[in-house]
Formats: sequence, C-alpha cells, structure tokens
Amino acid sequence: MQLNASRIKVLQAQDDLVSNMMEAASKEVLNVSRDHNSYKKLLKGLIVQSLLRLKEPAVLLRCRKDDHHLVESVLESAKEEYAQKLQVHPPEIIVDHHIYLPPGPGHHNAHGPSCSGGVVVASRDGKIVCENTLDARLDVVFRKKLPEIRKQLVSQVAA
Repeated sequence: MQLNASRIKVLQAQDDLVSNMMEAASKEVLNVSRDHNSYKKLLKGLIVQSLLRLKEPAVLLRCRKDDHHLVESVLESAKEEYAQKLQVHPPEIIVDHHIYLPPGPGHHNAHGPSCSGGVVVASRDGKIVCENTLDARLDVVFRKKLPEIRKQLVSQVAA
C-alpha cells in the first residue's frame, strides 16, 4: 500500500509539473501579440496557412477585436501569397465584424473564455473550420510533446 501511495504521489507531482509548464507556456504566448511587428508577420502566416488548409475560394475570418486592424493590414498580402503558392485566384476573405474571438486573459476576464491571439478561418457554410489561434497551436504542440515531457520527468525523478 505504501508503494502504491508513493507512486500516486510521484504521478501527482509529475501532473502538477506538467500543469505548471502548460500555464507558464500560456502566459508566455500572451507576450507574442505584444510585439506588433512580429505579431503582424505571424498573423499573415497564420492566415496563409489557414487558407492553404481550407483551399476554399471564399472564407470567413474571425480574430480578436484588438487584432482587427492588424489582420486588415495583412489581408491583401496574405491573399496574394496564397494565390501565388497555389497558382489560383486570390480568395475572398470576409472578416467577421459582428463576432470576435474572446480577448486575451486578464483581470476583467479571469474565468471566461479567452484567446491569446491568432485567427479562426472557416468555409462560407461553416462546415470546415481551421482554428489557428495561438492557444490552439499551443495545445496541439503540448499534446504532441506530452509523452516526451513525461519521459523527461520520469528520468529526472529516477536520477
């Protein structure tokens, strides 16, 4: 029973470390949108990547209200880059001015939905959605790397 109890303690400690790592990474992701020049380039890349995934002639794009002006400023160059890569006509991108992604986490929005930045691009009918937000990308990377992270933690505990 003591052996099982100690195993549970080790697993709980590992889980706490993983949770703390995810929380720290989430806080770090918030800093990405603070540097407007690099964030503007990132937004353009996220839009192009979303268009390449959807391959639709017309799409609906959603972003945070704070990012709206940055998205509008890179939209034309993102369309052109996409069209050049696929040798097609530039797509029609409709930026949703009615529904925005939630704002970044903050004191006024501590427990509600939040978005650290990025875009969500969907087909006109809404059946195909590419969630290319910074939070979604962090989740994907974290899930993909989780076995590796756990392996590192086990080897550190064993040492």
